[in-house]
Amino acid sequence: MAAAKRAVPVLGRRAPAPVVAHSAPLVLPVCAAPVRDGTVVIRGERVLQVGSRDELLSCFPVTREIRWPGLIVAGLVDACSAPAPPGPGVTTRTTVLTGPADLTSLPGVSYVEVSSASEQEWEDHDRDALITALREVDRPCPVGIAARTRDPQVLEDVAVLARTFGLRLLAGLDRHSPMALDEAGVLGPHCHVACARPLDPGERKLLRLRRSVIALCPPGQTRATDVLALVEEGNRLALGTRDPAGGGPGDLLGLAAVVRERARELGLRVRGLDRRLVEAATLGGARALGLDAGPGRIGSLGPGSRADFAVFDARGRYPYSALMGRPPCLGTVTGGTVTGTVTGGTLT
Repeated sequence: MAAAKRAVPVLGRRAPAPVVAHSAPLVLPVCAAPVRDGTVVIRGERVLQVGSRDELLSCFPVTREIRWPGLIVAGLVDACSAPAPPGPGVTTRTTVLTGPADLTSLPGVSYVEVSSASEQEWEDHDRDALITALREVDRPCPVGIAARTRDPQVLEDVAVLARTFGLRLLAGLDRHSPMALDEAGVLGPHCHVACARPLDPGERKLLRLRRSVIALCPPGQTRATDVLALVEEGNRLALGTRDPAGGGPGDLLGLAAVVRERARELGLRVRGLDRRLVEAATLGGARALGLDAGPGRIGSLGPGSRADFAVFDARGRYPYSALMGRPPCLGTVTGGTVTGTVTGGTLT
């Protein structure tokens, strides 16, 4: 009889990460309908499945379960924040950095600021410094360019560089009109714009045609009617907590709630407004960063997405409306790891 073969461990191969379930009375994947008594099953950094708790616990070899009160929702994405700790429920953010040397200093998606005062300054120093940083810096996260220069020639060159290197672009509508950005070749699906002012119908249409996401920042002079026009006309929306005056990160859902409250005060009703605002804070932000599709996507929860989500002490029949009530954040999960302040989760 042939000798039995002895199992030999394969060198260099890691043991698979354990399967963990995060359960809550309500799960809001954003990309799909809400799930009552739902569960997010994850392994490592990725989501395996989202669905009914009873069904998934019987289908997957779950090694542990964390049961949360309230509501699990896809992680919030701050599409324009200051370089400071993120607000409650935020798992990904756009940080505008002031120099290439700071590229790896903060988590999230980082944009290097280009603020050259003239074409001469850009050609003499800033352009080479930017290209060198983008080529050589060992960066653990995506990097883009924040076009904050007022010089039209520099703006055009920045747009060319972004397309050459396949980088995302961020521009502020406090510095440039959509028409000026379009003439320079900045607008497109690879670009999102930070906006804290009203947009006229022509500007809204241009941004819609170019498929550039509009990141609504702390309102300032922006009126609820302007935001509702963007919603009704079908513009791509995200939310950001950094205002042009230099304010830091705040409550992302609080910004959405302000828009909703102002609309109600004016007696305005838009079908699905709460859902659209929550989508802007999650999937819209992911779309602004180009991270809304494929394996490891963010802004929604489903098989293959990154295991980024937040838990809020929100209850009620309508989850989108419950989130508009500014409920406290009980905890966040980023890349499958529980982070931030955790309240109420129980391990089973």
